[in-house]
Amino acid sequence: MRRNIIETIMGGIVILVAAFFVVFAFNSSGVSTVDGYQVTAEFDDATGLAPGTDVRMAGVKIGTVVEQKLNPDTYFAQIVLNIDEEIKLPVGTSARIISDGLLGGNFVSLTPGGDDENIPAGGEIEYTQGSINVVDLLGRFVFSAAEGSGSESESDLK
Repeated sequence: MRRNIIETIMGGIVILVAAFFVVFAFNSSGVSTVDGYQVTAEFDDATGLAPGTDVRMAGVKIGTVVEQKLNPDTYFAQIVLNIDEEIKLPVGTSARIISDGLLGGNFVSLTPGGDDENIPAGGEIEYTQGSINVVDLLGRFVFSAAEGSGSESESDLK
């Protein structure tokens, strides 16, 4: 009987330690919700974005991607961004999807516009640039280089 009590106490301690590590990992990961307002942006290619993806301005996180869906009228990806309420986006702000390094994920980079008016809550960012497919660009470069070297060798033979 005494052995069962010790095993139960040890099991409880293990569960408490595991819970502590989960809380510690969550707090140190930088994952948090941003209180603020939502704006939308439409991209021709939103590859690499998912809910929770960072929204940055000048390299500083100012929000997150909340939702993504396909606009059935334009067939563009409609992305809903949650922006920190302290950051007011001027009309004319542009959004780009940028890769976070060669092996990193993507994030939305905002460049502020020059207008005196701000985009209201629920408004839309009009100027956007979708993500660039690095693998596709590399493939095109390799194949164009191969075609270029083949045509030079034919001209050398003539």
